[in-house]
Amino acid sequence: MNELVVPFLQRMRQVTLLRYMIASVGALAVDMGSFLALLTASVPAVAASSIGYCLGIVAHWILSSRKVFADQVAERGMARTRQKAMFVISALVGLALTTAIVWAATVTGIDPRIAKLVAVVVSFAVTWMLRKSVVFR
Repeated sequence: MNELVVPFLQRMRQVTLLRYMIASVGALAVDMGSFLALLTASVPAVAASSIGYCLGIVAHWILSSRKVFADQVAERGMARTRQKAMFVISALVGLALTTAIVWAATVTGIDPRIAKLVAVVVSFAVTWMLRKSVVFR
């Protein structure tokens, strides 16, 4: 029996990660599109990065709660509010990482678009771990 359960659980984790990656691509499109549009409008890179990330957070909650972790979303009431709060906290961790990376790159003369791409990878890894192990456990 255990021989069947373990591979099944491993497979389900892979499917969840794949759905999370797809949701992340959607949220990233919102984030990067906003970031690039704001840069074009002469908004400073750090502010454009932060605003884009926040818009991506909204898109990610919608996708994550409906398509990735739908069976793990709290029904209603305080449990749902607590879960949303933890999601926002995980997003704020990602935002802090993103802002710090773009700021550091800007200060050192690195193209903010390259910095944003590095920040995307770092933020993705950290928020995936937080959401999988804390927010939607």
